[in-house]
Amino acid sequence: MSINAPEWPAGVGHFPSVEVTSTLDVARQEAGQFPNPTWFTATRQSASRGRRGRVWVAPEGNFYGTLSMPCADPESASLRSFVAALALHDALGAVMGDGPMLALKWPNDVLVNNGKVAGILLESLNHGGQMWGVAVGIGVNLIAAPAMDQVEDSAVYPVSVKGESGADVSPDTFLKNLAPAFAMYDAQLVTYGFAPIRAAWLARAAKLGETITARLPTESITGRFDTIDENGYLVLNTAKGPRSIAAADVFF
Repeated sequence: MSINAPEWPAGVGHFPSVEVTSTLDVARQEAGQFPNPTWFTATRQSASRGRRGRVWVAPEGNFYGTLSMPCADPESASLRSFVAALALHDALGAVMGDGPMLALKWPNDVLVNNGKVAGILLESLNHGGQMWGVAVGIGVNLIAAPAMDQVEDSAVYPVSVKGESGADVSPDTFLKNLAPAFAMYDAQLVTYGFAPIRAAWLARAAKLGETITARLPTESITGRFDTIDENGYLVLNTAKGPRSIAAADVFF
């Protein structure tokens, strides 16, 4: 499949590696060393991780990358997960073509044909004893997906780009589509605030208007998925009224 990628975004760096523990680790080690947004990618990761320290299965041929970017405001940094989700949606659509159904699952997953194809993990970056920026870690199942026994019970089943579309996409080709899309949506966030990003994300949201369950460390909350608010919090309409949830694992 021939893919015509857009131009690489001006002022954005890229440092590829063959094998690292995690591209998030590399971003943390390099925090404060680069004044502009910088992508760190790797062919292999020996210690991949997902949300809340979970293991992320990482076969060679999938995409492993972290965007390190200056951002000293925690609230603004947290909104980059929505920027990343929209960028992933565009990049996946570009490499797969028409056919596969894409949707965004709050807070940080991308679905293809109702299966998880990509995940996002944000971590703050410190330099000189202060918050310097945010690391936007992204993993995409390009050629292979984990087996169901490698994921959490009741979680969305994993899928791959190749398995769902037949497209054989290299990590380098994927990044050439992802990086410009991220830069475009990030410019929208910086220029216009969260409102247009929020609207675009909701237009692509999985299970909007349907009943879902948000699992927190101390409770599970079930309700109708009404929206995300101006902070990016999940808003559920429950039997006890609306609940705004800052962070949780969501189950359908």
